[in-house]
Amino acid sequence: MSAAPKFKNNVKISERHGAGEWKIEKLALAALMPLSIWVASTGLTLAGADFATVAAWFGNPLNAALSAITAVVFFLFASLAWKVIIEDYVPAPSSRKTLITVSNIAFVLLAAGSVFFIVRAASLPIAGA
Repeated sequence: MSAAPKFKNNVKISERHGAGEWKIEKLALAALMPLSIWVASTGLTLAGADFATVAAWFGNPLNAALSAITAVVFFLFASLAWKVIIEDYVPAPSSRKTLITVSNIAFVLLAAGSVFFIVRAASLPIAGA
């Protein structure tokens, strides 16, 4: 038998740990807002640029670091968003847990791969340098 539900201001308080995930999701979203403006401006700046220009851009440690941070924060946010979608729309608890685990592994692999390739692009030799 479970305990009686708790209420605050006549609203039932969640018995799960969703509030912590909600805060992380909102912090990730707050970080993504300025980073997405930076990514958009970078995309417009580098559109049509040659390989040497793009390699030099990635060779700048600040650009490489911001790119890696953007990738990690984006995949963290996507992971939390997909967790909410799975929890809302998958009825079976065992399937839900399996899908959440698979999606978390996929997003960790995507984030790690992104960082790996950003670091690799940052270490490319620049022609004529």
